[in-house]
Amino acid sequence: QVQLVESGGGSVQAGGSLKLSCAASGLTDLRPCMGWFRQAPGKEREGIAAINNAGSTNYVDSVKGRFTISRDNAKGTLYLQMSTLKPEDTAMYYCAAVPLFCRGSWLLERDYYYWGQGTQVTVSS
Repeated sequence: QVQLVESGGGSVQAGGSLKLSCAASGLTDLRPCMGWFRQAPGKEREGIAAINNAGSTNYVDSVKGRFTISRDNAKGTLYLQMSTLKPEDTAMYYCAAVPLFCRGSWLLERDYYYWGQGTQVTVSS
């Protein structure tokens, strides 16, 4: 059974940093593409970063240069290092996975099969 569990969220002041983790189980043999999404109140969920099994990455423009996605396949863990955080980064953050390869733009919700429950990130000004 596939399970994704996010952790590392919290409250931080603007300009600060946080590192999110997503522990994945039941996926190792599937060599998944994995991504981070976020949903702010009143807004749709958006894809912000994705990484394939080979380590190639893709980011939405709003986080390029500030966020870094990475993965440790041996530990089955996905990470999102967030720096220079802004109030507009406040959202619930979700990790997601799809077996074998990233699809389309890598950042569309519809292309991912498995989802975590989310971890809240709040950035104050």
